[in-house]
Amino acid sequence: MIEKQNFDKVAIIGGGLIGTSIAMSIRKNLLANHVFIYDSNQKVRDKLRVNSISDKVCENLEDTVHDVDLVFLCVPVGSMQEVAKGISSSLKDGCILTDTGSTKNSVINDVKPYINKNVWFIPSHPLAGTENSGPDAGFPELFNGKYWVLVPFYEIPESIINSLKRFLSGFGAIIEIMKPEYHDKILAITSHLPHLIAYTIVGTATDLEDQTKHDVVRFSATGFRDFTRIASSDPIMWRDVFLNNKDAVLEMLQRFSEDLTYLQRAIRWSEGDKLEELFIKTREIRRSIIKEGQDT
Repeated sequence: MIEKQNFDKVAIIGGGLIGTSIAMSIRKNLLANHVFIYDSNQKVRDKLRVNSISDKVCENLEDTVHDVDLVFLCVPVGSMQEVAKGISSSLKDGCILTDTGSTKNSVINDVKPYINKNVWFIPSHPLAGTENSGPDAGFPELFNGKYWVLVPFYEIPESIINSLKRFLSGFGAIIEIMKPEYHDKILAITSHLPHLIAYTIVGTATDLEDQTKHDVVRFSATGFRDFTRIASSDPIMWRDVFLNNKDAVLEMLQRFSEDLTYLQRAIRWSEGDKLEELFIKTREIRRSIIKEGQDT
C-alpha cells in the first residue's frame, strides 16, 4: 500500500501524449495504488500494453472508470461529449472527474449534462506539451514546473479542490485557478493563435513553386524551424480546439490582423522608429517569460 497517495484508483481516458505522461508520472511519484487506462483505438491499446505504464489497459469505458476515485479525460475536446455519455452511469459517488482539454467553456457545456450531482466535475488544463503525439510520446517529467489550471465552475467543497491540487502538485505542476471565460481568452492568445499562425506560415511555404519550397526546407532558419515544430502538432486536437474556442480565437485573430496591418504600413513607409518601438516591447515580453521559468 502506498502511503503518500491521495487516491487509491485513477482512470485515464486517452492514450496520447498527455494521458501516457499522467500515467507515467503517477507511477514515478507514487501518487496512486492503481492506474487504469483506455483508448478507443485498438492499436493504441496494444501499444499501451507493451509500454506497461498502467495496471490495466481496459477494453471499454465502463470498466475503465468503474469504482475509481479520479478520472482524467485526455481526449480531443471534440470527443468530450461522447466520452461523457459513455462513462456517466459508471462513475461512483464522490469520484472526481477532470479533463485536460485546451478549451474550457466547450468542455463544460459538453460534459456537464451527463454528470450526476454526486460526482465532482472539475475541468482543468495542463499548460504542457510537445509537438509529438501518440502512446510513445509521453514522459513522466512533462508537467514538472509547468502550470496546471483548474477551472471550477460551480460551488465545490474546498477539501475536494485541495485534494485534486495536492495530487497534481505531485507531478511537479504549479496549480492555478481561473474562470472558464478567462482561461479561453488567455489561451487564445498564448497558445491557439500561435498555432494558427504557424499552420498558416508552413501552409504558405507548401504552396510555393517546387524549387522555392525545396530551398525553404533546405535553408530553414531557426524561426521557420520553430514554426514547423508547432505546426506538426496533433491535427485532430487542434482542429477541435479552433472549432470549440472560435469566439476567443476570432477576437484575437482580428486584433493580430490589425497589428499586422500597422506593421505592414510601417515597413512600406520606412517608419523605422515604429518598428524599433515594437521590437523593444516584444523583447521585454520574452525576457519576462524567461524570468517566469516558462522557457524550456
